[in-house]
Amino acid sequence: MFSEFEKIHKKINNYANDNGINVSIDEAGIVTCTMKIEEKHLSSPNVCHGGVMAGFMDTVMGSAALSQVILNKNLVSTVEFKLNYFRPVYLHDELIGKGKVIYHGRKLIYAEGEVYNAATNKILAKGLGTFNIYPLHRKEEELKKSEII
Repeated sequence: MFSEFEKIHKKINNYANDNGINVSIDEAGIVTCTMKIEEKHLSSPNVCHGGVMAGFMDTVMGSAALSQVILNKNLVSTVEFKLNYFRPVYLHDELIGKGKVIYHGRKLIYAEGEVYNAATNKILAKGLGTFNIYPLHRKEEELKKSEII
């Protein structure tokens, strides 16, 4: 059902691919993402950079938004998001991100995300974001050149 999402997401989301982020769709508008913190994600000894967490959260919420609209031949882009950090993230931590669409309008989607430590199940961060919906055909020429579609 979501093979179109998986095909596009894997081929165009270099950030997720380069950072080892895996996305699975639980249902339209609800996703689970995973990521393991590596050396390249650190900002100080053994501590993950906040920007890495922001990128992961954007992927969590954006993937939830995309899973809601991809079957209608639409894509999404981030308009804005807010992120609260609750606990530090360390080298080798395995993260679980849960993303969920809260509101789906004609032009905008509002989603929330939570990131947990897989080993402790403690919440690490919470985010809220707004995503613009736009037609896939706006990107079709670029995607064809890249042999994605």
